[in-house]
Amino acid sequence: MILMCYQRHTGPALGVSTPRGVLSVAGAVAAVGALDVPSTPEDFFDVGRPAIVSLRDLLERTPDSDSLYAAEEELTLAPCVPRPGKILCVGLNYRGHAAETNAEIPAEPVLFSKYSNALSGSGATVMLPPEVHRFDYEVELGVIMGQRAHRVSSEEALDYVLGYCVGNDLSCRDLQFKSSQWLLGKTLDGFLPLGPYVVTADEVTDPQRLALRTWVNGVLVQESNTADMVFGVAELISYFSRYMTLNPGDVIVTGTPQGVILGRPDGEREWLRAGDEVVCEVEGLGRLVTRLAAEGEDDAPPWDEF
Repeated sequence: MILMCYQRHTGPALGVSTPRGVLSVAGAVAAVGALDVPSTPEDFFDVGRPAIVSLRDLLERTPDSDSLYAAEEELTLAPCVPRPGKILCVGLNYRGHAAETNAEIPAEPVLFSKYSNALSGSGATVMLPPEVHRFDYEVELGVIMGQRAHRVSSEEALDYVLGYCVGNDLSCRDLQFKSSQWLLGKTLDGFLPLGPYVVTADEVTDPQRLALRTWVNGVLVQESNTADMVFGVAELISYFSRYMTLNPGDVIVTGTPQGVILGRPDGEREWLRAGDEVVCEVEGLGRLVTRLAAEGEDDAPPWDEF
């Protein structure tokens, strides 16, 4: 199943991508009278994996009505998980990326976090603050938890996953290395685009065999595979859950491969700037589009009434 979230004046709404178009889950719930189905993104991701079962049942009962569907290109997309409880990030988790930045392969996962202010949807414009200028892209596989996980083993960890998405861990290198803590350079407003979809885990055969790519203004700049991860998805979930309880809707972004601007020699670094378009892709999960603009430009999106 392919899930997505789009903007309405009342907040993010949940949809299902189908060959016919994007089905409004709230509209289908109202049409069927299925009050037991979580119809908002917040409720759906809070319930987690059991919500997928009830949603599939709803789809089978949904009436054949054009009013319940909209064309994806007509919608303003929200982050595919609009309100995660935790956003957990992993640094230096690809061998190629560690090598290009002259870093040692970590013996244990290098962890940091982002906050909800950093979330943005596919197609959104992200504003670049004027005080800094070393802006970089990082395509990443995103993992959405589907049930509570505490001290789970690597062998069982993938059973706790609701689905996967594309993430772009946008980074401001000026701020990231201003101190020993990376946080400030990682969680600027809009600096974690997520989407366009959440593809449920049953449709991803092996999260460690997915191609990743990034284009800047149409030029391919990153190309790798999740097989190059130092710590795979299952290992990361097990490691996190040893020290903190993971809950439905928590998001883990699992690191970026080689090809970032930071990994180039000093004289060859052309940092991202206003006017650039960054497209990130993970095999089978769609393409995440982000446009960059100088802070202060008007980017108020129209709200969809679908």
